[in-house]
Amino acid sequence: MTDALTTAIATTLHAARQARGLSGGALADRSGVSRAMISKIERGETQPTAALLARLAGALGMTLSELVARAEQDQKRLARKEDQPVWTDPETGYVRRAVSPVAGGPLELVEVELPAGAEVASPAASYELAHHQIWVLDGRLTFREGDTVHRLGPGDCLQLGTPQPCAYVNDSGAPCRYLVVLGRR
Repeated sequence: MTDALTTAIATTLHAARQARGLSGGALADRSGVSRAMISKIERGETQPTAALLARLAGALGMTLSELVARAEQDQKRLARKEDQPVWTDPETGYVRRAVSPVAGGPLELVEVELPAGAEVASPAASYELAHHQIWVLDGRLTFREGDTVHRLGPGDCLQLGTPQPCAYVNDSGAPCRYLVVLGRR
């Protein structure tokens, strides 16, 4: 089952790859995602996970947020909650809301709800294009930044250091809700 945003992501991913003059094989080499999977995503035949999209976006020189925002193509300055794009990772149940009103602006706000027991990992390339801060709103979040483990609770805010492989982990028995703030480098 594909929704309108999944279809828009497929189209945006294909357009971004072509705009950079990359073949499916070249994007596969850069991202570590198989050429067959890239083809399925671009044709809208499968709903990609957050981890896959982050790898593909990084290989294309953009953040996951930017990829999703471009898929929305909305340049309004006010983003009402009911109009903010929401995407659910089919593998983990992770729910991502693009809060910011302007796609590709200097600052992006992303609200995430990570279900109990879920983990979403991303390669270092996902963190090279933007400064990241994570502000926990509800619940508990374990954030692995390379070999460092941060245990965060409501109100805690973490600024990420140099880009390295990271993972958002909810090892608690309840959902965790947090805000990711992205600033262009």
